[in-house]
This record gives sequence, C-alpha cells and structure tokens, in this order.
Amino acid sequence: MKRFRYKAKEKSTGKPVKGVIQAESERSAGQILVEQGYIPESVKEDGVGLFGVRGRVATKSRIMFTRQLSILIGAGLPLVTSLRTVVDQTEDKAMRSVGEDIIASVESGNPLYESFAAHPDVFDNVYVSLIQAGEASGTLDNALKRLADQEEKDAAMLSKIKGALVYPAIILVVIIAVLAFMMIMVVPEVQKLYADMGEELPGLTQALVNLTDFFADFWWLVAIVLGATIGGLYYFIKKTPGGRKVMDSIKIHAPLFGGLFRKLYVSRFARTSEMLLATGVPMLESVKIAIASTSNTIIEGEYTKCLDVIKSGKPLSEALTDVNYMLPLVPQMASIGEQSGKIDEMLGRAAGVYEEELDNQINNISTMIEPILMVAMAGVIGIVVGGTLLPIYSLVNTVAS
Repeated sequence: MKRFRYKAKEKSTGKPVKGVIQAESERSAGQILVEQGYIPESVKEDGVGLFGVRGRVATKSRIMFTRQLSILIGAGLPLVTSLRTVVDQTEDKAMRSVGEDIIASVESGNPLYESFAAHPDVFDNVYVSLIQAGEASGTLDNALKRLADQEEKDAAMLSKIKGALVYPAIILVVIIAVLAFMMIMVVPEVQKLYADMGEELPGLTQALVNLTDFFADFWWLVAIVLGATIGGLYYFIKKTPGGRKVMDSIKIHAPLFGGLFRKLYVSRFARTSEMLLATGVPMLESVKIAIASTSNTIIEGEYTKCLDVIKSGKPLSEALTDVNYMLPLVPQMASIGEQSGKIDEMLGRAAGVYEEELDNQINNISTMIEPILMVAMAGVIGIVVGGTLLPIYSLVNTVAS
C-alpha cells in the first residue's frame, strides 16, 4: 500500500480537508475519498522524507500525542476526528507523518491497535497491547492516559540518570584539557630549558616528553586506532547479539550502578504488568510483554523462566519467588494482590517503592561520584605538575648553589 497526500472538500458542507490516505494507486485513492464523502482536489504520492526515510520520533512528541488523544477520546469525540485534531496540533514532522499513517489506516477499516502496530519503531508491544485491550473493553481513553503517565515517568527517570552522568563527563573533559595544555605548552619549554642548561631531564619529566613527542609524531595513528576502537565497540554492542548480551551483563553487575539498573528493570516489569492487567490483558500475555519491556537480554532470559510455572497453573507470586534478579517485594506484593483480588494495584505499589528508591539512589550516586572525581583529577594534575614545575624548582636550586 502506498501513501497519498490529498486535498479535498466535504460534499455536504464544502469544508476543505487535507490528509494522508493509503491505497494501491492514485486513482484508487481518489475513489476511496469519493466513497468517504469527499470531493478530491489533488492526490499525490507522499514521500516520508529525504531518500524515503522518516525522521526519529522524539519521546516528548509521542507522550504529547498520546496524552492529547486520551483527552479528546475521553471527551466523546469520534476516533478519526480525535486523531485528526491531534495530528493537526503536532509540530514534530516525524510524529505528524506517523499520525497521518494511523489516520489513513483507521479510515481504511483497520483496528486502531493494528494501525499503531504498523510502526514498531515508534510504538512498542506494551503500547500496542494496551491500545488493543482498551479498544476491546471500551476504555481506550484510560489506556492512553496510563501510557502517557508511564512514559512521562520513564522519561523523567532516564533524564535523572543522564543528569547524574553530566558532572563526570565535565570533569573528564577538564582533565583532558589540562593534560593537553600542559603537554603542548609547558613540557616542551621545560625540555628546552634543561637542554640549554646541559642537564638531564628527571625520569617523570622525560616520560611526559616522550609521551608528548609520540602524540605529536603519531597523532594520525592515535586518531585511527581510537576511531576504529570506538566504531568497533559501537558495532559490537549495538549490532551483534553477543555484544548486547555483554553490555546488558555489565549494566546489572557493574559496581555502584548494578543495583540501580536491577531496580530499574524490576520496577519497569512491575509497572508494565500493572498497566496491562488493569486494562484487561490476560495474565500470561501481560507477563510476557512486561518481561520484554525490560529491554535487557540477561533479565529477559531469567524472568522468562517464570512463564512455564504460570502455564502449569501456579500463581504469579510463586512463579516469581525463585527468579534471579527479581527483588523480593514484587512476589510478596503479588501474593497480597492475589489474596485480595487486586494484583494489578499491588504490583503498581511495588513499582512505586522501587521507583522512589531509584530516585534516591541516583541522587546518592551523584553525591558519591563528585569527591571521587575530584581526587582523580587532583592526582592526574599532580603527576603533570610534578613532572613539569618541580624540575624547574630543582634546576633553579642547582643554579643557585
């Protein structure tokens, strides 16, 4: 099916409309518009972007799209009207293009969840499953609201994690800048001074001189090796299953950050399960999707073991009890929920506890990293100063004596 951008008028009112429609050809697109009660003025095949590639949809744009659609549907507007209104208000070109595709798909008779599922790079399985359950139960507006709320929480959490890494990155840049300045501007002057005096350089200073000369003579080799290493690591981690598995293992076992990531995955699992179960998705399907939502191959492999236990007829709390990397509060709260008939609510509370702990832990890590980095920076600068300024004082004392 091709996408066609059209301009038309409503037969009954003459009101101008425009949008995107899916059809096999330009002629069939015009026929569909006529059948829908429009008078086509122009129908042209639509390209999604440069070289036919659509841009990446920003998380903020997806959240806004979801939130606005929830409000309009909850207010009682028809689905297509709600979609058109949201798309018209969307400034993100990539999100607007996706929204127009969804409208065209819905107008062609496809269910909303299938229209969303046609864009897996924008809407994941959790999103699509909640839309499907919301459509089936008549609670689409609530499902969309849950999605928007959770995506806002996830975005805020990721923002805090990235923010905690900003300070270390700044310190690293400062260290590199100081090293570069000292080795380019100061070390050569010290070497020249010692040569003029006919004195032999101290061992530490000579090592810095040799390092400076190496970078000056072979900077191109350093750049090639560094670029190849970074590119190779990126390809290994992002493009190969083995590389992703190694990176996922590092995340959950790394000192200082391992516990943080484990809580992140557990809270994501519990929160996703809560949303799916509350919307009416069956238990087994909810757990499968929640496991996939962790986006960590090691965690997924361990959590998947609970599926066979659930299939055998045992409750979720029992299935999660002996699962590796599953923190104890989740099966405990699941057990309480099973007894009270409010398992979705109890899983949500467990997720809330770990989300709060995550927030506090991120703040604590930021506080702990600062003195460690300051000591590291002082050590590096101390070595450079020791190899440059101290020899000068030594040389001055030698001349004076």
